[in-house]
Amino acid sequence: MSGASSMVFLFDVDNTLLDNDRVHDDLGRHIVEEFGADAAGTYWGIYEDLRQKLGYADYLGAIQLFRLECADEVRAQGLAAFLLDYPFAAHLYPGALDAIAHLSTLGTCVVLSDGDVVLQPRKIAASGIAAAVAQRVLIYVHKERMLDDVARRFPAARYVMVEDKLRVLDGMKRKWRERLTTVFVRQGHYANDPAARREYPPAQLEFNGIGDLRELTADVFSSPLSTTTVTE
Repeated sequence: MSGASSMVFLFDVDNTLLDNDRVHDDLGRHIVEEFGADAAGTYWGIYEDLRQKLGYADYLGAIQLFRLECADEVRAQGLAAFLLDYPFAAHLYPGALDAIAHLSTLGTCVVLSDGDVVLQPRKIAASGIAAAVAQRVLIYVHKERMLDDVARRFPAARYVMVEDKLRVLDGMKRKWRERLTTVFVRQGHYANDPAARREYPPAQLEFNGIGDLRELTADVFSSPLSTTTVTE
């Protein structure tokens, strides 16, 4: 990016713009239907082991390993097709793309996500999110550790991070301090985890859903903020 923007809006994807809990649950039901409950338990065990090792959810990587464990290696390949052909656009949160469209009138909108190099880009493209941000998509293993690279690619006077995980918002705020406005959307299982509420400080702005951002003005994000604003 050649010139600096006055404000860059950074959007997480899973459970911020898109209901990934629904995707997760649908995959689980599909595995049970196709292979049975015991096989589903095997898959989720592999998935959790990979998530701990890699630091992000690797559904397709878990399928690769699951092939070697299940009774029908050929049929297991269909699980990958289930995910790659999944109707992600049908499970965007209400107002998600409208929020991006509105905030695009106030600054530059960029996707900032964690994930693998196959399913995560596919999800972002198939859902319509990539088009909504004009293909400005950044996917890292640990996005909160890559803020220097984010700033190099999209320099700005102020950043706004929209996210469902207080842990990520806290880590980014510690790095960028007054340059960053943190926005917490209470969607998905991470956002409703009481342990996270106790462990991490509140975000500067807090909303029940991503659609609540559709009518906000620039001063809400650019003014110095020291307290949490909550919409009910």
